[in-house]
Amino acid sequence: MRTSEGKRPLVKEWYMTHQTCQQLRELHLPAMEKAYRNQVELPACNGLGFDQRFALLVQAEMESRKEKKLSRLLKAASLRDKGACLEELDFHTSRNLQKGEVAVLGDCLWIRKGRNVLVSGACGTGKTYLVSALGNAVCRHGYSVRCYRLPRLLVDLQISRGDGSWGKVLDDLKKPDLLILDDFGLAPLEPMHCRDFLEVVEDRTGSASTIVASQLPVSSWHSVFADATIADAVLDRLLQGAYRFELKGPSRRQREVPLEYSELE
Repeated sequence: MRTSEGKRPLVKEWYMTHQTCQQLRELHLPAMEKAYRNQVELPACNGLGFDQRFALLVQAEMESRKEKKLSRLLKAASLRDKGACLEELDFHTSRNLQKGEVAVLGDCLWIRKGRNVLVSGACGTGKTYLVSALGNAVCRHGYSVRCYRLPRLLVDLQISRGDGSWGKVLDDLKKPDLLILDDFGLAPLEPMHCRDFLEVVEDRTGSASTIVASQLPVSSWHSVFADATIADAVLDRLLQGAYRFELKGPSRRQREVPLEYSELE
């Protein structure tokens, strides 16, 4: 059945909209397609000029891609505290953490320069939160991050020597813009672990940043290594130009002690 002359423009307009949406899907521009549909459905957009409407479409696609990239970066980073962010850091005086020192790292210029960060402090003082917050900030600036517990990583490297993938694992550890190594110094490093740790640090020195977090003060890190010569080499590379944070204060994992029944009576 033929449509009336008055309805033909509406059919033609619907067809053009449908065709445009299909082409945007074929071009893998889903956010732009969604924004375009919204413009068609919202009468308020009819008053906008072509340049304004097109700018809104491009902006929607750009924001969508940035969000997707950030999601991929955070997922690949495997941060131990996924909710950590610099804005939520506790700068109480007892923690020995200064806003100015953290703010220096906020723009991630240190990543572009390949500088390291060393974090020390007793158990529960917030080391993992701080390094995770720094990792989060680095991801938000578009850089790649990988986070590992150092004891487990060294075991994986030792296993990779046996299955022939050692070189590939080392190559993978060179790639991220920031490598976070948590829990350094929980136990003395065996000679092979010392050598593997040196390889990881050596490959990244001068080209990419590394964060190392430990319960031990930096002055005691040398004693963790079974090989004093390797200890000198590793620490020389890590300490040069590094930012250092020595967290203090009571454990942040402490919980209130429940009242005894006798106290409730």
